Amino acid sequence: MNAIELARAIPKAELHIHIEGSLEPELIFALAQRNGVALSYPSVEALRAAYAFTDLQSFLDIYYAGASVLLTAQDFHDMAWAYFLRARADHVLHTELFFDPQTHTARGVPIAAVIEGLTGACRQAEAELGISSALILCFLRHLSEEDAFATLEAALPYREHFIGVGLDSSELGHPPSKFQRVFARCRELGLKLVAHAGEEGPPAYMREAIDLLQVQRIDHGVAVMQDAALMAELARSRMPLTVCPLSNLKLCVVKDLRDHPLKKMLDAGLCATVNSDDPAYFGGYMNANFEQTVQALQLSREDVIRLAKNSFEASFVSEERRTACLEELERVTAA
Repeated sequence: MNAIELARAIPKAELHIHIEGSLEPELIFALAQRNGVALSYPSVEALRAAYAFTDLQSFLDIYYAGASVLLTAQDFHDMAWAYFLRARADHVLHTELFFDPQTHTARGVPIAAVIEGLTGACRQAEAELGISSALILCFLRHLSEEDAFATLEAALPYREHFIGVGLDSSELGHPPSKFQRVFARCRELGLKLVAHAGEEGPPAYMREAIDLLQVQRIDHGVAVMQDAALMAELARSRMPLTVCPLSNLKLCVVKDLRDHPLKKMLDAGLCATVNSDDPAYFGGYMNANFEQTVQALQLSREDVIRLAKNSFEASFVSEERRTACLEELERVTAA
């Protein structure tokens, strides 16, 4: 197998997927009809045509509008199940799903409906598809830390259903330090900690996420290329970076996929991974991200294998599950 063929077939983990961002236009319209929600777009085609983003905020505006059709536990289940079917087709063995409760509770949707619907789909994916998964509750950084605290308290009755917390939404003007106290509380609770940093924001935001929030993983992190000292530090520590190439292209973080820093990140020894972020909006799930990036950056078979190994190394799975995934990886790459 050449590098692109290997990228399609190789077992992988996805660690940066916003489950609301997997909501395809067809399902948005189906759920809108089921729930009697009026949409601003007359058709699936008109909605998809609106996905011409100039930056992160222009995407978020449509993202939150799409989420308005999610009202019941069944809606959240159906959305996640559709993602899991695509993940299986792309040979994803393990995935850690971000979800944004504030997007829904602000509309009057009970947090129980969100978590129970997603948890049901996770259980079904393990039983029927052999995909292990976990949920990571994300705080919306454009809202206040007080709002994040309230969301955390509302979620605590369902603590057994999520493994960690993250930080997403509009990065610029909302540094990680804004959420230092709530992350300290989450650390006390034994939750895993991750945060978006260094997408549109500067390397300083990555340093804040590490030093102040004490995250175990940085989501995006492409701004690391602007700070040689930080890059060397993260290479030494093996701090994982969940990179999303097609997202970076679609949101104009890079003008051309050939300009993407992923190859340089790998060559620098960083624990970089490939992920789809919000695949319904950014033009591709895991295999599309792998294939297009391999082609644009002329990645080798060794690069592809390294990315897959990094994904399992960076995941929050048990050692037993990690070993099983790596053994499957070894089997496929040896074929």
